[in-house]
Amino acid sequence: MSTSVTRRKAGFVSDQHGHTHPHDYHHDHGHQHAHGYGDSRLARWRHQAGHLVKPHSHESADKVDSALESSAKGMRALWTSLAVLGVTAVVQAVVVVLSGSVALLGDTVHNAADALTALPLGVAFVLGRRAANRRFTYGYGRAEDLAGIVIVLTIAASAAFAAWTAIDRLLNPQEISYLPAVAAAAVIGFLGNEWVARYRIRVGREIGSAALVADGLHARTDGFTSLAVLLGAGGAAIGWRLADPIVGLAITAAILLVLRDACREVFRRIMDAVDPALVEAAEHALEEVPGVRAVSELRLRWIGHRLRAEVAVVVDGELHVREAHQVAVDAEHALLHAVPKLTAALVHADPAPVPGTPDPHLDLAHHGSQSPVGAWSSRG
Repeated sequence: MSTSVTRRKAGFVSDQHGHTHPHDYHHDHGHQHAHGYGDSRLARWRHQAGHLVKPHSHESADKVDSALESSAKGMRALWTSLAVLGVTAVVQAVVVVLSGSVALLGDTVHNAADALTALPLGVAFVLGRRAANRRFTYGYGRAEDLAGIVIVLTIAASAAFAAWTAIDRLLNPQEISYLPAVAAAAVIGFLGNEWVARYRIRVGREIGSAALVADGLHARTDGFTSLAVLLGAGGAAIGWRLADPIVGLAITAAILLVLRDACREVFRRIMDAVDPALVEAAEHALEEVPGVRAVSELRLRWIGHRLRAEVAVVVDGELHVREAHQVAVDAEHALLHAVPKLTAALVHADPAPVPGTPDPHLDLAHHGSQSPVGAWSSRG
């Protein structure tokens, strides 16, 4: 028979760290539960030896603290970026008023917009801390994807404004004053953006936030566009009045490139795209689990900066329910070790097909849904 490891099905319940166990199953989580069957003792010794090399904990408190710490790092990165870029934009704005440089104006507006992107991401991180409920059964992690859309719109608006001001200055050239101050403001813009970029990218990768990494890449490009303002100042210094608006248009083009990359990242996340290397790592880990004959389905998706998995594995059809359940638990455990940022996995155990017997999933065909075996396979 087919054994589905769900959170409440076939007499099993889920504990607080994501594993499922029979109702009468009690443990102190010293990893005393079996890891395998048949050759389970050897597998258990191998597993325990692995823990000595790479210790970990499935305690619910540890997992909650880890999630909260990830969000805390993200919040620190966002608010620190907001402060640094805010100060940078204010300094540049003062110079814009004094000099009338349209290139520096475009850079200032873009830096200000980049700083303000911390607000939707901050809201997303706060929402992501909320527990799942009966309406939002997966929690609120998808708020980060909505924040990514807001960021894309903000970048688009800054590009439109920079283009408009540059074109207007091309049609109506003006002299630029305080050129040394414009050059200094350009250098300040570069330094502020590069520091923020390094900080956001590092923290984003640590906590698995694609939105924060994308925002860091955005800040890095802003840094180089700030240096481009130096070209406008140099052209103005030698009497070329069109140098400033031309640089402003170049900054607009750079913003559009950032917009393209941001759109790609946000689109992939909304469409549940994952790195194929994660799929390969998960598949390899499942194939190493004793009792798993094949991986018939493997799906991964990001929810905020956490991964979830849906898996169907093929097991010996002669196994008892408890034995098949143990294989599924071992499979989930292997995934939690092998896939970074994975916090939960739903594992379905299917009996190996027997020639001449009907597919047990055929009863679902008239509902128009795909059975685990008939759905997308990691092998296909």
